[in-house]
This record gives sequence, C-alpha cells and structure tokens, in this order.
Amino acid sequence: MIYSHEVETMCPIAQGVAHGAAPIPEEAKWVKAKEIKDISGFTHGIGWCAPQQGTCKLTLNVKEGVIQEALVETIGCSGMTHSAAMASEILPGRTILEALNTDLVCDAINTAMRELFLQIVYGRSQSAFSEGGLVVGAGLEDLGKGLRSQVGTMYGTLAKGPRYLEMTDGYVTGLALNEDNEIIGYKFVNFGKMMDFIKAGDDANTAFEKAQGQYGRVDDAVKIVDPRKE
Repeated sequence: MIYSHEVETMCPIAQGVAHGAAPIPEEAKWVKAKEIKDISGFTHGIGWCAPQQGTCKLTLNVKEGVIQEALVETIGCSGMTHSAAMASEILPGRTILEALNTDLVCDAINTAMRELFLQIVYGRSQSAFSEGGLVVGAGLEDLGKGLRSQVGTMYGTLAKGPRYLEMTDGYVTGLALNEDNEIIGYKFVNFGKMMDFIKAGDDANTAFEKAQGQYGRVDDAVKIVDPRKE
C-alpha cells in the first residue's frame, strides 16, 4: 500500500465506533454481508436498452452468491431473443459480481442484471422473509400455462379503437362486441395447451379446438370480430 507524504506524517487516531455492515434480510435471516458469498435471494428486475426499443424481465435465484437459476424474458426486439438464449447459458454458475461484469449481449439484459444486483445486495428480494429461500425451479412458476411468458399485446387507434391481440390466457382470436361496438369479451387459443395436446397425439386441428377458450360476455355479443383483420 502506498501512502502520500501527507498521510504518512499524520498521527494515528482510533476509529472508535465501527458496527460494520447493517444487516439485510435474506431467506428469513438477518445477514451482515461482507462478501459475495454472503448474498442469497430470489428476485426479479426489468432492464431496457439505450433506444428503449425492447425490455427484459430477468429472474434470478441466488444461493451463497452464485446464480443457480435464471429466467430471461424479452419483448420488443427480435435480436433480444437470441441474446436471451446466450444469457440463459451464461448466468447459471456465475457469482452475482461476475454476472454484473459479464457481457450479456443485449443492453436490456445487462441493465436488468444491474437492477437485480442492486435489489439483491440491499436485501430487497422476493425471498427476503422466506425461510430457506425459494427452491431452484421457482422461476418457472412465473410463467403461464404451457411454460409461456405472460404477455399482453394490445393496439389501438383513435380512428378505429382498441384491438386485443394477446392476453395471458392466450392468442386472441376474436373480440366480442355489443350493440354499441364496445368490447365485452374475447375468444382465445392457448398455444401452450395446444402444443401439449399435439405432443400427446392430437392432430393440429383437434388440438386447436381443444385449446380454445373465452372470457367475458362472449355469449351476449352482437358480433365477433377478428382483431387482426377487421
């Protein structure tokens, strides 16, 4: 250690009170974190790229400083999906400090990692008061049925009004309208269920029919319109 002349000529004075790090909640314990291995937690964070064209929701399960599980969900940019594929390989097994300083290919994913790092090291995790934390695999519980991200895609114009395109329920196939052309419900097909039916042996048309559903007052509709064509 090299000291300046001014510091070397100073007389030593005791620091006095030094309580160390303030304790943070981690998996139902109060921890004074001094090293990366002292950090555990399960949490989520959102990141965005510089042009704000796309966003990433990142979910991490950290045990003793090491990422055991990562869920990478992206929307808004086609290239992000490939970056997410790489990030899902990169993140597990790295410490949160390594992950913070690793190129996760996409700025939105890198930003999400930064936001998660801040949450976890300050004790703001979803599992802060869960004894033993959350099991590895809890990240999949964030997904909808059929292990698909819960996505909402809506579009609207002043001239023609709203269009529901995709809900957590699934891909919207029809909008139910009343006599005033107001939306009172919608019909959908759940692609996750549809793929499960196909994998179980159903042909595509049968699987498509079995995976359909509806929400709201569809039966009271004056007409059903295709949100992508009408």
